[in-house]
Amino acid sequence: MYLYTKNMNSSNRKGLGFGITSGVITTLGLIIGLDASTHSTTIVVTGIILIAIADALSDAFGMHISSEYEKKSTPKSVWQATFSTFLSKFIFALTFIVPFLLFSLSVAIIVSVIYGLLLIWIISYILAKKQHIKPYKVILEHVAITVLVIVVTYYLGNWLSTFS
Repeated sequence: MYLYTKNMNSSNRKGLGFGITSGVITTLGLIIGLDASTHSTTIVVTGIILIAIADALSDAFGMHISSEYEKKSTPKSVWQATFSTFLSKFIFALTFIVPFLLFSLSVAIIVSVIYGLLLIWIISYILAKKQHIKPYKVILEHVAITVLVIVVTYYLGNWLSTFS
């Protein structure tokens, strides 16, 4: 993964790191919540497509505004962060469709959780190495947050299913 290479500028690294992390956690939360409340592959896949578009645009716009607030930002760096956020979030969110095309719903959920946790682990490891921090602390923190999102959205999805 070329998340933190010397060839990539800080605006692109920022957008890519944010986009991937947000894409993974948001998409996992959506998948788990929709599965818990509907048990429908069609609804889960539709949700992934919708969140890949709507949330990627929303986060890219948020990154755009946030980058404009930075004193050191230039118009070029603002747009680089915006575009890299959109692209990374959009692409990584859409990759979660693949397990649902290949497996049954229950297997696809497990594969998605493993895939998502693996991506968070990799990004956390790269980040820790870049910052010269012990990787296990960063990985543990980020994986724990991801697991918290999974657990909360599972129980929330189950609870919301009682209203239908």
